[in-house]
Amino acid sequence: MKFSVLCSATLWSLSALAFPAGLLNGDNVSDEMLAEITELAAKIQKQAETARAPGSEKRAAFDAGAQRVDTTGEHKFVAATSSDLRGPCPGLNALANHGYLPHNGLASVLQITQASNEVFGMGLDLSAFLAVYGAVMSGDITSLSIGGEPPAGLVGGLTGGLGLLGKPQGLSHSQQRFECDASPTRGDLFVTGDSDSVNLPIFEELMAQPLGPNGYDLSVLFPWRATRFHESISTNGHYFAGPVAHIAVNNAAFIFTYRFFANYTEEYPDGYLDAETLKSFEGVTGEKGSFKWSRGHERIPEFWYRRPIDRPYGIVDLNVDGLASLLATPELGVIGGNTGEPNTFVGVNLGDLTGGVFNAENLLEGNNLMCFALQVANVGSPDILKGLLGNALLAVQKLTSALDPLLKTLGCPQLAKYDKSLLQKFPGAGL
Repeated sequence: MKFSVLCSATLWSLSALAFPAGLLNGDNVSDEMLAEITELAAKIQKQAETARAPGSEKRAAFDAGAQRVDTTGEHKFVAATSSDLRGPCPGLNALANHGYLPHNGLASVLQITQASNEVFGMGLDLSAFLAVYGAVMSGDITSLSIGGEPPAGLVGGLTGGLGLLGKPQGLSHSQQRFECDASPTRGDLFVTGDSDSVNLPIFEELMAQPLGPNGYDLSVLFPWRATRFHESISTNGHYFAGPVAHIAVNNAAFIFTYRFFANYTEEYPDGYLDAETLKSFEGVTGEKGSFKWSRGHERIPEFWYRRPIDRPYGIVDLNVDGLASLLATPELGVIGGNTGEPNTFVGVNLGDLTGGVFNAENLLEGNNLMCFALQVANVGSPDILKGLLGNALLAVQKLTSALDPLLKTLGCPQLAKYDKSLLQKFPGAGL
């Protein structure tokens, strides 16, 4: 499959967006940006060509020097100020608080891709997808705010402050585009009006879960996701479990909590996530029963070791963990939502939605889980996200086209039909 959703748009839609003069011929793409992204694209291609099936590689030896993440000097923790942009993703907030991303919270696709790989060991394929998809859906195509709408003085870049979906709103205002309800630690937007802040009652409930063999690992987080799913259904009349947000993004939020926040030490080469480490990344202090959350205080712990250097966590790994999630909690393999009131959840038949290409049975076969999410992100996105934008996104296209070698290995069935009209009954789908 082609990964055009990351950086695509129909040419006929561009005139309506009134992009600045010079944008369509790529005049605003600097030679430096192009060179940096071209180099990164080559790294992604190399990683794709040498990728092995998860579990087939030998366990990597612990390398304290390579895996310990620097939290000193230029990467010393500095709490965000009231003017700094911070949002619903604790990992990105921590990266900004430690100077791995710009401290103001407005970062480029290149910066987010590289920082996620360097600090968390996220595969370049996955970090590039998330960075570009976020920039397209919430930013100005090549950059995005990790929080809310950026001040006028901070926008600009390739589009002169415009985004494909209007003025960039940031991750805080990307509900059902990039962020979603039933979060591991945040409240639902329609219920609380705030999906950025850690919801302390929810956090307390998570902390009270019995620990798995590796702390707050996937054996804890998979059932916790099911709990949060049912809580949203019972309290949020606008809860919507959309094809991309629910199957891929929300699932990833729970998986990433363990895979990227766990401490990968010599004793625990597969990672161990304890309460203190999780609290640090979430910006929470105190003890059970008296937790306190401070905005902009997400922090990388001292003596924290990232994933082994030669074990980056990429798209194929996410597919494997996603399948494990649905096998553990099969009731979450559903698309649908509440119809305006709590406990009115109605499901949508996957076969009807996709013209029979995907269904509840084959979604758990092979790489179909990620194939479904990625292809729906393409055909189900607004029309301005389809097609090809020519040279305007030359730099970003170089980055995302580098994903093709790896994505081809997924062997995705081609999705020719996507009936969005089946989702019109859900008020949450329009948030």
